[in-house]
Order: sequence, then C-alpha cells, then structure tokens
Amino acid sequence: MLHIYNTLSRQKTPLQTTQPGVVRMYVCGMTVYDFCHLGHARMLVSFDVVQRWLRASGYQVQYVRNITDIDDKIIRRAVERNMPIRALTEFFIDAMHADERALGVQSPTHEPRATEHVAGMLDIIQTLEARGLAYQGTDGDVNFSVRKFPGYGKLSGKSLDDLRAGERIAVSAGKQDPLDFVLWKSTKPTEPADTRWESRYGPGRPGWHIECSAMSRALLGLPLDIHGGGPDLKFPHHENEIAQSEGAFGGTLATTWMHCGPMMVDAEKMSKSLGNFRRIRDTLSTDAQDNAATYTVNPREAEMLRFFLLRSHYRSMQNYAPDNLQDAQHALDRLYQALANVPPAAVSIDWDSSHAQAFREAMDDDFNTAGAVAILFELATQVNRTQDGLVSGQLRALGGVLGILQADPQHYLQSPTRFLSAQPSVPQCSSDDIEALIAQRKQAKAERDFARADDIRAQLRALGVELADVAAGDTQWRRV
Repeated sequence: MLHIYNTLSRQKTPLQTTQPGVVRMYVCGMTVYDFCHLGHARMLVSFDVVQRWLRASGYQVQYVRNITDIDDKIIRRAVERNMPIRALTEFFIDAMHADERALGVQSPTHEPRATEHVAGMLDIIQTLEARGLAYQGTDGDVNFSVRKFPGYGKLSGKSLDDLRAGERIAVSAGKQDPLDFVLWKSTKPTEPADTRWESRYGPGRPGWHIECSAMSRALLGLPLDIHGGGPDLKFPHHENEIAQSEGAFGGTLATTWMHCGPMMVDAEKMSKSLGNFRRIRDTLSTDAQDNAATYTVNPREAEMLRFFLLRSHYRSMQNYAPDNLQDAQHALDRLYQALANVPPAAVSIDWDSSHAQAFREAMDDDFNTAGAVAILFELATQVNRTQDGLVSGQLRALGGVLGILQADPQHYLQSPTRFLSAQPSVPQCSSDDIEALIAQRKQAKAERDFARADDIRAQLRALGVELADVAAGDTQWRRV
C-alpha cells in the first residue's frame, strides 16, 4: 500500500481517495514573470514522478497544476519591459513548457490560468464576506480575517502569537489586523489597464492566494486527495488556501499535503530573491537566448538533470554544485552502458521478480526515488554479470517508470556533454570526426600498423572518447 508523508499530520499515512481508484491532485505551479530555475525543476520533476507512479499503480489521475498569470511581480516586469501583461506571460509560459519538455515532465491533465477564473474567485470572496470572514478595508482592498478562522496555522505549525511578532506579514493601513491577508486588490492609479477586473468591490485584481482556492474547487472539487507544491508555499500560501476554502465551504481542503524539499546553494535555498539561482535553460543548453522562449536542448544533459533530481528523496534538501552534476552524469552513463552492453530482449516489468518488488516497495514508501534508483543499479550489475537481455529489459522498463533510460544507448553515450570531468578542458569533436579517426584506426590495424592504431586510440582518448572493439571487427565508442 502506498504511504505518503502528510505535511498536515506530520506522519506517513496510507493514500486515501474520495473516489476509489481515482486520485485528484492539485499542485501550485509557476508565477510566470521569469525563466524557471533548478528549484522549480525539482518541484516539476518531483510531482511528475508522483503522478507517474500513481498511474503505474493503477490509479486514474486527475492532475491540475496552475499558472499564476496575474501578480505584482508580473505587473512590475511588464512595466519594466513596456509590454502588455498577456504578451509577457505568454512568453514565459512558452519558456516554462520548453523546460518541462527538456526534463521529460509530462503535461498535467489541466493547466488553468488565474486570469481564467477571476469570476470564481469573486464568488468565494463574496461567500467569505457573507460568513463574516472577509471585509473591505478603507483602501478598497478586501481582506481575510485571520483571527476569525479557527485553526489558522495548522499546516505550518505557526501560532497567531508567532505571526503577530511580524514574520512575513504585509502591513496595510486598510487592514483591521496586521495578520489579515488580501483577497482582492483594488486598482491603483499607476497600474496598467490590463491588470484590472470589474467587481462589486470596484475595479481590481485577485490576491495571490485566492486563485488556487477557486481553481482547485472548479476543476477537481473538494476535498482534494493530494495538494502539493514547493517548500516555500507551506506558509503563507497553503495556510491561506486552507483558511479561504474551508472558511467558505467547510469540510477539508485536502486530505494529503505534500511539499518537496528545497534546492540549496552554499547552505541557502536557491531563489530569485537571493540571486543564487541557476536557470534550467542555462544548465541544459549553450545557446539559450533571453529573447527566445525555446532553445536547443542537449538530451544527454537534460536526462542527467532529471536523474540528478531523482537521486534524492523529494522531501530532502538537495545541494546544487557542478561536481554533483558531474557525478550524476557518470552514474547515469553506467546505467546506459549496461543497456548498450546487453540490448533488452523485451522491455517489460515482471512485478513478481525480487528487483521489481523492491522497486515497488521503495516507491510505495513516500515515493522514495533514491531507493528506486538503487534498484536500477543492482539490475545494471546483474545485466553486466549475466548478459541477460530480459534483465536488461527490466532495467529499461523500470527506468521508464521514473522517466529515464528511454533513449537509444549508443546514441546517448555518443552525445556530447559538458558534465564529464574528463571533458571540460578538452575540445569537443564531432561524431563525424570521431568516425573518421576510427576508420583510420581500422585501416591501420588491417595493415598491421598497430603502433599507428594505438596512437589513434590515444588521440581519441585525449578527446574524451573511449573505444571498445567488439565482434566482427566493429568498434563501438562513447564519450567519457
């Protein structure tokens, strides 16, 4: 049985769904005002693996991941660039989708945009107002009355006294209490015309938190089976979602809450605000331009990055460093080398086998991809020892559950990569140049000029290319 660590209960519990065999999962997505960084990559891949494993386990998954396309940061960026809001958000949505494709992240069932659900947000705000949980301040903003909602802080573990001390509270003169948060922001004279909607409260736009309450209810209904997001969303965003949704409709917003761990750089969380982030596109490409949403992806490096993310449990802290990416590249190459050495006889999973059962046990234990990856290495060792094509097929099939090991092994191993320690100071040579040198070596061997053949092998080795002479006089090569 699948057990998931529930942030709300602070323990692992069996997955419970409202409808048998169906999982309704809502994950908070991107605010599209800039390119995605590796912290975002971790969230995207983590929940992609969650939905993949749920499907592999026989569930029908209704997966919603929203897009925030109206927000203070978006407005500021649009003003800075003198662009319409829609043009800015469309550009960065396209860029986000390019990153997702590169990382092998499958599209969610629905990808709603906040601007498409403003009417639903206003309906919730009016319901909260009718229940005495929301009010319009003197500045025109509509705010949620935090102290009137019992249990506020149950997800994050923060007490009202802690919050009153000033932690992450935006103080406004229009608020009755500094703890209150905004549901509807009244239009300011300096803001662009395309950032406002008409409402009973006057022209304005929704606050950040209310959008997810509206979209999750509209597309999935309540309660959600799983609600997830990045580590920084637990408070205040998810805490405020609970207050809004449960305050308006009663019951429970979500049965299970999931939060992935942070991506760290020098002991600090990777984030745009700290300026210590590395963009996904810069990690996967050498020609990504800031004025282009799409870019040419190096597929070997892209799969390496996904593999790097899978090697750590989704809830743990993960450290970004070039050495860690190099280590991930070497490790993934070892798995592909096993597939290259012994081509799969059939790509299928024998769930009765000990390795497949261990893989399932790892994934059923709160999506323990680190444990699942360890099983892949055990299979690779068995492939190399037994030369068994059925085991090789099992390795490839189980890798596919995690979204890896699906490329042609020879093509993969012959693709260039910047993340092998032997290569940074070595000029990259083309596949055609390598094949030409291999042909020269073959001719030298035919002429029994073994000294020249050895020189060519050494020359290729200096270029980061390793040769393997196989049956029938053929030579295989890979970049190392």
